[in-house]
Amino acid sequence: MHISVVTLFPEMFAAVTDYGISGRALRQGLLTLNLIDLRSFTEDRHRTVDDRPYGGGPGMVLKPEPLRRALRSARADSGVDAKVVCLSPQGKRLSQQAMGDFSVGEPLILLAGRYEGIDERIIEQEVDEQWSLGDYVLSGGELAAMVVIDAITRLLPGALGDAESAEQDSFMHGLLDYPHYTRPQQFEGQAVPPVLISGNHLAIQRWRQKQALGRTWERRPDLLAALQLDPEQQELLAEYQREKHGEQQDTR
Repeated sequence: MHISVVTLFPEMFAAVTDYGISGRALRQGLLTLNLIDLRSFTEDRHRTVDDRPYGGGPGMVLKPEPLRRALRSARADSGVDAKVVCLSPQGKRLSQQAMGDFSVGEPLILLAGRYEGIDERIIEQEVDEQWSLGDYVLSGGELAAMVVIDAITRLLPGALGDAESAEQDSFMHGLLDYPHYTRPQQFEGQAVPPVLISGNHLAIQRWRQKQALGRTWERRPDLLAALQLDPEQQELLAEYQREKHGEQQDTR
């Protein structure tokens, strides 16, 4: 997987190049990352990348000329099929499905904006897609780009120590993850659910599926509404709801 990032602060990306799963993937050659300093594509002695917005208003806007040169340099490095993605609060909300599509698709060029925004002509002429982490605003697109890189890297074959880890992550099947436990078996008076130490793998699998369905029902009903549950999943969810209703009655 090849990813380029056009940014004003390439040094910020040490968080993904030097540490964790993404750092290991880079060292193993599973991922290549090209950090492109936008200021390198300016042509004045002050290395100017921004200017005041037409029409007035606060803040500054990234200029189109250095952005175009940087993006075209990235395309030359990545190949003509590379997809340019701008990280912006105006984009579609990122999802696990989108990350999966990115991980098996063409090379990516991530554009990390700053200040009040990017000259709209660059968006119209050079950007293929706009994506957002959510309905809030960051100081720049670097953090969002790092999130995208990390999420994609997890899906690359060989990036995780256990190949099943990514498959069992939250959102992979439209559901939140089930709860996890480790030693000690008793902690502050609370025990690990007995089924998890029963050795009955079918019962464990059933319990985990029920917990994933129940958690999604409680915490993210919007995700559940988008799924077509099979009869077994419907029964597991109904069982979870009955158990939860019984717990609530016991506490009254």
